[in-house]
Amino acid sequence: MKKRILTGITTTGTPHIGNYLGAIKPALELAGPENDSYFFLADYHALIKQTDPTEIEKSVKNVALAWLSSGLDCNQSHFYRQSDIPEIPQLTWLLTCMTAKGLMNRAHAYKGALADNLAAGEDGDYAINMGLFSYPILMAADILMFNAQIIPVGRDQIQHVEMARDIAQRFNHRYGELFRLPAAQVDDNVAILQGLDGRKMSKSYGNTIPLFLVEKQLKKHINKIVTNLLEPGEPKDAETSTVFQIWRAFANEQQTAEMRVRFAEGIGWGEAKKELYELVNEQLREPREHYNDLLQDPARIENALAEGAEKARIESSELMRQLRDAVGIKALV
Repeated sequence: MKKRILTGITTTGTPHIGNYLGAIKPALELAGPENDSYFFLADYHALIKQTDPTEIEKSVKNVALAWLSSGLDCNQSHFYRQSDIPEIPQLTWLLTCMTAKGLMNRAHAYKGALADNLAAGEDGDYAINMGLFSYPILMAADILMFNAQIIPVGRDQIQHVEMARDIAQRFNHRYGELFRLPAAQVDDNVAILQGLDGRKMSKSYGNTIPLFLVEKQLKKHINKIVTNLLEPGEPKDAETSTVFQIWRAFANEQQTAEMRVRFAEGIGWGEAKKELYELVNEQLREPREHYNDLLQDPARIENALAEGAEKARIESSELMRQLRDAVGIKALV
């Protein structure tokens, strides 16, 4: 029996190679015919922190482009915008009415914001909106709407999947077995890349390598990677090198082993960066071509999302009908 897998895709900023290796590529490897896969653009979630509508629109387009260009098969998977499924906010309200406030008080994001405010001498709830506070309920609705069983997440999101289980159990106890209980799946082998400055690659740090740069700009970004002052011929520590870390993320085992030896032998930084550029550029060549084709025809992106939503709503509308009946919101005759 097929396993149902659901992945929410954050729609903030422009995707970079860390997103590709840490989220896109692993997710697409799970999206074969042996699984029933759901991928959605979490544009409602983006509203929690982003209030610029232009940035929301641009990011949704860029993220959709990245996934489609990277080989997502919409015929084999469900690919949709969260906001195109009206049943999700409806389910969010039903779940909100079944969720204890105390559970939301324990959410990491809220507790972190609360602690920061108190440390700064502010009122604990200063500038904390209800989107941030109740974010885990919307995430639960995303998951439970399609009764997903496996939720690939980073370790920082495990709590939210566990909350979705708690909420589902409480709802099922009150209204009957309407939801499957989801489980988080964490892949510790997924690459978490360092950025150009050695810190974790992140849009907030501005230290990323955007995914579909033209060749000249890709080379320029790779050449900006911070290294130490060791000269050619001096042995270098591969494990502390951002250049080697990115190499390992793109290379196969043999290429990785060979480069490790060359680091020990003292490969020059200029040569290491040149070879890293050639490796990354070759692997991204085909996705970049798909990206440029789609960029010239944005209607194809919109059509893919609209078709994905239509396919997904066959299921979400039926489940919502069952849920409304269960809670007593139904026709009187």
